Amino acid sequence: MHSEYIEERDGGYYVAGTRISLDSVVYAFNRGDSPERILEEFPLLDRVSRAYGAIAFYLDHKGEIDRYLEETERAFETSGIPMKQADPVLWEKIQRARAKMGESRA
Repeated sequence: MHSEYIEERDGGYYVAGTRISLDSVVYAFNRGDSPERILEEFPLLDRVSRAYGAIAFYLDHKGEIDRYLEETERAFETSGIPMKQADPVLWEKIQRARAKMGESRA
């Protein structure tokens, strides 16, 4: 899969022309961050249209990207080093996103 805003490389999805993973944008979006807030959090996006483009890509491919995120998380968890230890910042973001998603489903 490839679009103007997202490229697939090294087994992952990234905002085109950046080192910012689609995962990061999706987790921020799913916890309720606006595209403008996502741009503040990831200034390398350098324009809000990239945040909107990444979100649009996610929404257009939601099932596939959600499966990818689950597989990535599962692989990371079975890698021998718990995600909580290996990448505490990412772990915290995932936990916040999960909590936020649980709140919105209630």
